Amino acid sequence: PGPFPATQEEGGPEAEEPLGVHHALAERASKYTKRPNVFRLQTADWRVFLFQAPTSEEMFSWISRINLVAALFSSPPFPAAVGSQRRFIRPILPAAPSRSPPEEQHRSHEAWMERVAQELFEHQRNLPEKRGRARDLDEYSLKKEYLLYE
Repeated sequence: PGPFPATQEEGGPEAEEPLGVHHALAERASKYTKRPNVFRLQTADWRVFLFQAPTSEEMFSWISRINLVAALFSSPPFPAAVGSQRRFIRPILPAAPSRSPPEEQHRSHEAWMERVAQELFEHQRNLPEKRGRARDLDEYSLKKEYLLYE
């Protein structure tokens, strides 16, 4: 309890926040052009981090290793909570490492992607009424954003 720990410049230990890579994706930051060899890491909670590597080879090495670890630590998502309201709720992404072998994880991931693609197709076919309630339009856009992200 008490005030935040002092930073390294103030003579105290630097406060570090661990960065979980479960359900994360690392990829080349193709839209970022200010510096060379930059890749982005998007985490399960949709935060985006940019990292710069000294060389292109090292950047791709980091990307592949981060994605491998992310895959090994990504268990299949739990279904979203069920409620009496018709609100969209994102599925829960467990932080526990997967116990499945990589081949089974790959099959599970492909099935998940097919389900999400089908759900996105159905979602876009059933547009809400333009004069509908604002809450319905918000729910529609939230779900669409999630499905496109997935």
